[in-house]
Amino acid sequence: MHDKTLSELAAGLASGEFTSHELTQHLLSRIDCLDGELNSFITVTPDTALKAAERADAARAAGQAGALTGLPLALKDIFCTQGVKTSAGSRMLDDFVSPYDATVVEKLADAGTVSLGKTNMDEFAMGSSNENSHYGPVKNPWDLTAVSGGSSGGSAAAVAAGLVPAAMGTDTGGSIRQPAAFCGITGLKPTYGRVSRYGMIAYASSLDQAGPLARTAEDCALLLNAIAGHDLRDSTSVARGVPDYTAELDAPLAGLKIGLPKEYFGEGLDPTVAATVHEAIEVFETLGASVREVSLPHTHYAIPAYYVIAPAEASSNLSRFDGVRFGHRCDDPKDLIDLYERTRAEGFGEEVKRRILIGTHTLSEGFFDAYYKKAQQVRRLIRQDFLDAFEQVDVLMGPASPTPAFDLGAKSDPVSMYLQDIYTIAVNLAGIPGISVPAGFVDGRPVGLQVLGTHFAEERLLNVAHRFQQATDWHLRRPAFAEENA
Repeated sequence: MHDKTLSELAAGLASGEFTSHELTQHLLSRIDCLDGELNSFITVTPDTALKAAERADAARAAGQAGALTGLPLALKDIFCTQGVKTSAGSRMLDDFVSPYDATVVEKLADAGTVSLGKTNMDEFAMGSSNENSHYGPVKNPWDLTAVSGGSSGGSAAAVAAGLVPAAMGTDTGGSIRQPAAFCGITGLKPTYGRVSRYGMIAYASSLDQAGPLARTAEDCALLLNAIAGHDLRDSTSVARGVPDYTAELDAPLAGLKIGLPKEYFGEGLDPTVAATVHEAIEVFETLGASVREVSLPHTHYAIPAYYVIAPAEASSNLSRFDGVRFGHRCDDPKDLIDLYERTRAEGFGEEVKRRILIGTHTLSEGFFDAYYKKAQQVRRLIRQDFLDAFEQVDVLMGPASPTPAFDLGAKSDPVSMYLQDIYTIAVNLAGIPGISVPAGFVDGRPVGLQVLGTHFAEERLLNVAHRFQQATDWHLRRPAFAEENA
């Protein structure tokens, strides 16, 4: 059962081949046996999962099942989940039990899904390798010496290893697409505002967006159907109707115009990754698409702009973690200043501290105009680059990452780590949607093809990705770790 996609599992539940309770118990057993090596989960919730599965089976027996009823998944530990520890991968929230559900969690529960637990992540979503977690790094199922990607690495690794058929992640600068690429699965970052951020612990509020990780584009479409939509509790949520994202999956690609940003295929890109991506793009030409080169001239400003804007917003968002109301609190503080200083020093990891300091500096008097305001102006130029490109082509394609997954501990220099997101960060600055799909392997490690579209073009991206997966079998490959432990 663990080798099946969400769609296949839904068919199995509908036909009576197995029950949701049986499926849930099977996956919980796999987590218990295998996750000690992967470290993809922070919290597993077997009791609530089995109860939810029983309710799903009862609903199915009563003829009240929906498309996702009884299907198991996992939640990145950044989504507030009522009655369950929600840590954001940080010591600061190690003992925090959320009193409410995030909108995404609420919608998935209403759709009848079964949450098996909360997945590991870079602390407060700050990282590209899942090595910044208070709970230790997540290992890549394809190679246990490699990183899983970040910050949604726990979700990606759990799906790739067959511990869950799908999981929810968040993407602030590539944190769904990059780990999906590293782990050989499909990951979708929707348009900013397409999915509610209510109850999602904030890193950078103008960049954060929730989205699904699964084996196929079809599965991502099923999940997006459930989680997309306007939410009055989130002021950044867009009041726009939600289409059926599965309706156009099989539409032909004849006439599709693909743009290849020349800035995505230059210096810094591993030649073997470039070759793999070009081979994937040739598949689209056989399906009737045409390819042309385009330019995104401000791409090289994306990383510096991001690492001004995101830390600035993080500095503001994380100021609430002060030891007063909830979360970690230092022992026996001498006074209020001592409480603040020691609580934050003890509760936050090194990368989080680094970004808070950067953000506080860029927002300070005398530096705001020079750094933060300038970065926002550059952001506008980056957004315009994409809008100009989409007047010429329907979608953009390129690598999701300049290299395959790198070894654990290989990127000790923060700047070299930041450069891993060179092809993903601009997408968040512009607020457009993007998807990463498995496109091949380099030295046994997966390579992801990234497909980008204009605002609210998720239907088109899912259609393009689905047709590619119908023509290839990269998404069907399973890591030896999963096969050997079947």
